Amino acid sequence: MSSSTAAPGSGPLTDAGPVSLCAREPHVPADRLVAEMVPPPRFDAVRFATYIPDPDQPSQTEAVRVLEGFAAGLGGAHASGAGRRGFLGLGRARAAKAPAGPRGVYLDGGYGVGKTHLLASLWHATPAEPALKAFGTFVELTNLVGALGFQQTVRTLGGHRLLCIDEFELDDPGDTVLVSTLLGKLVESGVALAATSNTLPGKLGEGRFASVDFLREIQGLSAHFRAQRIDGDDYRHRGLPEAPAPFTDEQVTKAAYATPDASLDGFPALLAHLARVHPSRYGALTDGLRAVCLTDVRPVPDQSTALRLVVLADRLYDREVPVLSSGQPFDRLFSEEMLNGGYRKKYFRAISRLTALARDAKGLVAS
Repeated sequence: MSSSTAAPGSGPLTDAGPVSLCAREPHVPADRLVAEMVPPPRFDAVRFATYIPDPDQPSQTEAVRVLEGFAAGLGGAHASGAGRRGFLGLGRARAAKAPAGPRGVYLDGGYGVGKTHLLASLWHATPAEPALKAFGTFVELTNLVGALGFQQTVRTLGGHRLLCIDEFELDDPGDTVLVSTLLGKLVESGVALAATSNTLPGKLGEGRFASVDFLREIQGLSAHFRAQRIDGDDYRHRGLPEAPAPFTDEQVTKAAYATPDASLDGFPALLAHLARVHPSRYGALTDGLRAVCLTDVRPVPDQSTALRLVVLADRLYDREVPVLSSGQPFDRLFSEEMLNGGYRKKYFRAISRLTALARDAKGLVAS
C-alpha cells in the first residue's frame, strides 16, 4: 500500500495510490453536523413521482398518498410568535388547543421497500426553505445532541417546520429518554415529525434492553406518530442476480491502485479503527472516495463492532460508494446469534446495502 495518503477529512486524494481509511481521523465541527441534515446524495433527486410502488403491495401506494397529503398540510408561512404555523398549518395558538393525537407520520416496513426514498421525497415536497427542514438518521440526531447539547439542539431544531428521522432505533435506555424528551419539546414548538424504521413505534427497543422499565417513555414516543405500514420485498434484490462472490486479495489491491480516489484497507484493521472514530464522523471518513476496497473480510467479532459497521455501511450507501472486497461474502458478516437478536433488523439492512454496493463495484475489476 502506498505510504502517501490524504490528510484526515481532506478532499481529493493523491495520485500516489489508494488512501487508507485507517489513516483518517476527521474532525467534524458541530455546524457541519447541522448543515448536513439534508437528504444524502443518493436521494437528492428522488420525488414521490419517482417512487414506483409494487402493484402487488397496495400499502406502498397508500403510503405515497398519505405522505403527499402530509406535505401539502405543511404549507404556509413560517414565522415566530402567533403567526407561526405548526403541524398541518395550525397557528401556534390554535395548535395549543388542537385535539391531542399523533403529530407526525411513521413509516414501518422491512428493509428495501423504499422508506428512505419516501422520507426524502417528503422533505423535498414540503414547501419550506431547506434551512427550515431537517433530515438525518436516528444516530445522526443523537450525535447532534451530543455535539450541541440538549438545549441548543432544541433551539436549533425548534425553528424548523419538519424533522425527518431515518432508521429510527432505540438502542439503550439513555437514548429512549433523550429522544422522547427532545421530540416532545419539538412538537410543542410546532415541528412536524416524520420517521422510518423497521420497528413499529410501540415496539422500539424490544429485545435490546429492559424496555418494560421505560414503557412510559416509549409510549410517549409512539403517541407522536401515526404509523403507516409499508409491505414489500427488498427492491435492491428484486429480480437481480445474487451479490457477486468476493474477489481475491490481488484483484482487490490491483483495482484499488487502478481506481482514482479509492481506499484500500484490511477489514480487521478497519474494524479496529472504527472503534477510535466517533460514528458521527463516519460520513467525513469517506469524504472524496469513489470506491472502498477491503481485503480479508471476515465475520465481525462482537456486537459493538457490528453496530459500528452498520453505521459505516449506511454512510457508504447514502453516498453511493461501491465496495470491493475479498474474503468472506457480506451475508456472513454477522453470526446467527446476532441475526436472531435484538439488532437483527440493523444487520439485515447492512447486509442488504453492502450487497448492493458490492454489485456496484464489480466493474472495478478488470476482465
